[in-house]
Amino acid sequence: MIPRILIVSDNSDARSKGLAARLSRRGAAVVTAPLAAIAFDTESPTGFSIPGFDGTLPDAVLVRSISAGSFEAVTRRLGLLHAFDRLSVPVWNSAQAIERCVDKSTTTFLLKNAGLPTPPTFAVEGLAAAEEIAARELTLSPLVLKPLFGAQGRGIRLIRSLSDLPPTEEVNDVYYLQHYVARAGPPFRDFRVFVCAGEAVAMMSRRGEDWITNVNRGAVPEQVSGHGEAELAKLAVAAAAAVGADFAGVDIIPAPDGALQVLEVNSMPAWSGLQSVVAVNIADAIADALLKFLADRAKAARPVRPHRFVAPANS
Repeated sequence: MIPRILIVSDNSDARSKGLAARLSRRGAAVVTAPLAAIAFDTESPTGFSIPGFDGTLPDAVLVRSISAGSFEAVTRRLGLLHAFDRLSVPVWNSAQAIERCVDKSTTTFLLKNAGLPTPPTFAVEGLAAAEEIAARELTLSPLVLKPLFGAQGRGIRLIRSLSDLPPTEEVNDVYYLQHYVARAGPPFRDFRVFVCAGEAVAMMSRRGEDWITNVNRGAVPEQVSGHGEAELAKLAVAAAAAVGADFAGVDIIPAPDGALQVLEVNSMPAWSGLQSVVAVNIADAIADALLKFLADRAKAARPVRPHRFVAPANS
């Protein structure tokens, strides 16, 4: 049986095309569509109207990206992913995992709850509450203010005094404050580990002149050198499991004493920078893992034939 895969992507970028090509080479039938093009349809046998599926369901959904939109639009799109799960269609990553990772406060809560090292973090509403937190914590460490739903290093600020806190309208009245992890620099370094199906398949260090070491901000991806790969891999796999992600990009930073701390888990990660410094093909790794999951699932669902008892002949 040919597995039919729906790749959810809001733009036809190289990563989405690469995933589709590698799944197709392995015998899968692939359709790529944005969630905005998929409709709830109670007149359909499946409850959906999905481009390319003609009233049927895919065998799996692979979420590459979800574009920004109104609160209503994003809620509907995530609702589609929840509905696929309700119908037992595997979704990588699930709506729940995406929601957990998009909201940084939930990510850090789950990391800490799982016993993983992550910097002290506080998420509050209102400037007065933020000032109370900052007045106490700034005696211990500078703070990093991050947009709750931000990505790729956009909107991050270093808070060294109460006057550095922005007005509420600049942060939608939500202040996510995290202890700054001091590092030697410039250049500054941290790590990105790509996890898929419970395995760390690739990792890189990022070197930048800015303390915000995102590749899209000019940081340079480099191969991980030294003897810390096993520890990075173990920590990244545990972080992905803590948020329930089937695949993820995990950002890890070394503290001054050398101890590693998890900063973020990205459920819709880019990997062009990472791919440039590792031998493994990341799209291949995702395609192989997803198809193996579907094959194992189908095998487990097959009914077991009862053993036929044959009585021994009378002697």
